[in-house]
Amino acid sequence: MEFRYLPMTERDKQQMMETIGITSTDELFADIPENIRYKGELNIKKPKNEFALMKELTQLAEQNVNVKSHTSFLGAGVYDHYIPSIVDHVISRSEFYTAYTPYQPEISQGELQAIFEFQTMICELTGMDVANSSMYDGGTALAEAVNVSAGQTKKKKVLVSKAIHPESLEVIHSYVKGPGVEVVEIDHIGGVTDLKQIERELDEDTASVVMQYPNFFGQIEPLDQVRSLVDTQKKTMLIASSNPLALGYLTPPGEFGADIVVGDAQVFGIPAQFGGPHCGYFATTKKLMRKVPGRLVGQTKDEEGRRGFVLTLQAREQHIRRDKATSNICSNQALNALASSVAMSSLGKQGLRRMAWMNIQKAAYMKQQLESAGFTIPYQGAFFNELVVHVDSDITEVNQKLLEKGMIGGYDLGNDFNDLSGHMLIAITEIRTKEEIDLFVKELGDIHG
Repeated sequence: MEFRYLPMTERDKQQMMETIGITSTDELFADIPENIRYKGELNIKKPKNEFALMKELTQLAEQNVNVKSHTSFLGAGVYDHYIPSIVDHVISRSEFYTAYTPYQPEISQGELQAIFEFQTMICELTGMDVANSSMYDGGTALAEAVNVSAGQTKKKKVLVSKAIHPESLEVIHSYVKGPGVEVVEIDHIGGVTDLKQIERELDEDTASVVMQYPNFFGQIEPLDQVRSLVDTQKKTMLIASSNPLALGYLTPPGEFGADIVVGDAQVFGIPAQFGGPHCGYFATTKKLMRKVPGRLVGQTKDEEGRRGFVLTLQAREQHIRRDKATSNICSNQALNALASSVAMSSLGKQGLRRMAWMNIQKAAYMKQQLESAGFTIPYQGAFFNELVVHVDSDITEVNQKLLEKGMIGGYDLGNDFNDLSGHMLIAITEIRTKEEIDLFVKELGDIHG
């Protein structure tokens, strides 16, 4: 068949029309007035057969720059990490690939167990008691956390560090419009959040303080000091947005007394595919278990004593009274959560720790080489796998020249921070080699010089 991707035949079409009692497809549009119907031809290409179409689409796709054709130093929320080959093999299985919501536990044990394992591993990484069965991405998970804090404390003000991801900050502003929560943005000094400003702004109306750990600039925030400040106010919560890979090496937020820890599991098994789809996680204390948005999978036993898994808590309006619902979020990212679970299982506890350690070491080497080449690194605190470098040039032009050399450059911080024009945020992951880092520094130096 010439158009195998359009499987309907003329005979199929005729049978459908006979079934609904019409003789022409024009009758389907009878209720649309004749004078507003479009009579011309749409300005689109003529249809091609499957082979010709695939050839054209492949040619178009090959014009794209990707992390296989170019060495990527771009991070800022989407990272180029090692993905074990087993990930694709597992998530491509049809029983996982097409699964959506496992409402029927008797036929969804595999899906439910996979989600349960994801929740368990997120709890181990974050140091929290419970985690949900994933969310859309890190940004929406963080905004949900803000609303949970306001609902739980009955307070209407949150302090949000400007050192969180700028896009996450925008999502928070969107989410709080409904419940009417005031967002007070806290400045950063030297790449970390201004603790003195937090101290000044904290009062009895503060529902939570929101931090990113490591923050958007790659710097490690002093969560222990922030927790001490938060404890001066009754009921005020500490919310941390964390890169889960970094938690393989850094002290988890749970050990600092965080009330809610959220983040994005893209770093585990999910490729950088033009910004999505991702997999957000939401972890919290047992006290807040019934306030968690989305759903949780629990472990149980059937009447014969066999281990089994079920959807335990679903705190959205589809399942409980609207006024008791914590969120109207209506989906999880089960397939991506599975990818992350498989990646974490494949790496293992020691492998994950080593992977995080390699990110730290290679980023430290990049910093050393950049400084040796004469570049200024404005933020000198402890950092994970991202750092800010002052290029003192138009970042768009610099990145275009790097692209011509086969490299994807860093993020232009001037897009979001007026005082950081001419500064680039670069990411160095475990798969970047010494030769790639050295070449990046050389080319950046040649462009700058």
